[in-house]
Amino acid sequence: MKELKTLLIDDLLKRVNASPFLFVVDYTGLKVAKFAELRKRLSVVGSEIHVFKNNLVKKAAEKAGYPGDLSTHLTGQSAFVTGAKDVFGAAKILKNFQAEFEKPVMKVGVLDGNLLDTAAIKVLADLPSREVLLGQLLGMLQAPASALARVLQAKVDKEGAPAEEAAPAAAAAEEAAPAAEAAAPAEQPA
Repeated sequence: MKELKTLLIDDLLKRVNASPFLFVVDYTGLKVAKFAELRKRLSVVGSEIHVFKNNLVKKAAEKAGYPGDLSTHLTGQSAFVTGAKDVFGAAKILKNFQAEFEKPVMKVGVLDGNLLDTAAIKVLADLPSREVLLGQLLGMLQAPASALARVLQAKVDKEGAPAEEAAPAAAAAEEAAPAAEAAAPAEQPA
């Protein structure tokens, strides 16, 4: 029996170490069909939900170096959510599922070794997805370049026609320069 516990702890420890987050939920009263539906929704964002005995999770959490406060939340019927990367997606699914079916109830979470209370998990759930955040960052990085382009265009528009006439003349001079450079060495006396 002790060997089986050791295998279960090792399996759980692998899951915990492979995941940057762990959410603990109380699934009391959640029917098997609803639990399967939650499992299916979590799999879409690369997360899993499993049920282990609380004392096994406590031992695996100690080995993983999780905060000691986690063990105080490991009571009753607990399920554990881990995932490869999308902590925001997993939190959002848990929050929406709870709003839809009133279960499971969030107990606690761990993100990058830090203990999260239910309020912090709900904040994570309300954040935009990683892709949206990256898009917003890209937009912020592009904003100065587009502002500069607008300023330059306004300057050209303000100066009017002379700037428009100067641009074709400058382009013609740039095209003529390589031809003049190529012809220059041939004209020099030997």
